[in-house]
Amino acid sequence: MMNQDDPAIVAAGAPAYLLLLDALILTYPENEDFLLAGSRLYGAYAGVFAQDPDQAKRMADKAIGYARRALCEYDEDACTLIDGPQNDLLAGLEEDYDADDIAVFYAMAAAWAGWIQANSDDWNAIAQLGKVKILMQWVATQDPAYDHATVQVYLGVLETQLPPSLGGKPELGREYFERAIDMTRGENLMAKVLYAKQYARLMFEQELHDRLLQEALDADPHSEGLTLINRLAQRQAAVLLAESSEYFE
Repeated sequence: MMNQDDPAIVAAGAPAYLLLLDALILTYPENEDFLLAGSRLYGAYAGVFAQDPDQAKRMADKAIGYARRALCEYDEDACTLIDGPQNDLLAGLEEDYDADDIAVFYAMAAAWAGWIQANSDDWNAIAQLGKVKILMQWVATQDPAYDHATVQVYLGVLETQLPPSLGGKPELGREYFERAIDMTRGENLMAKVLYAKQYARLMFEQELHDRLLQEALDADPHSEGLTLINRLAQRQAAVLLAESSEYFE
């Protein structure tokens, strides 16, 4: 699916695949692979193809539910750890887990981030961002280029939610975005688009904003494991670039 270059085909076919995964999970409720696949697909659908905020919330609920179940099936202590105090999370990860455990923790963090985005009108949801950041930072420590360096993109977005005056760290976010671009030799186009959207707009840097978006639009989207996300990135880049003059005036 990630190598499909037509998002419309994926949007049309995804509901059938979601139903299939739901059925497989009902039949094999303890299967981590099915749970993780369900979490990824529901999370992607919530973030890209949901038709309205309510549907996005429902899809994000499914995604985080499946991710949590996968984590608990993988290791009950991991569930206890993420439910515990935020101050204990990093120490617990460093003490008891290593690179072999990345996949399930990353899936949980990604689904959690998507759920928070879908519920961004709820301060109780936003308050959970700290744990997501810790999980992503731990994954990046274990494997800096994990998931085509998308872990770096997540960290970039997390650090550019707020301006410096409100506690944001946009310059750190910029480093994460540039790291993702370097690690993928520019092939992860979503890194450039979110760099423009999150950092350049926040810091009011139109030249950087327009350059990044134009580079994404001019690039070949075909790259193993990234083609679909690159097509979606180019679609978003076109919208953002068209809005540039109005946004920065």
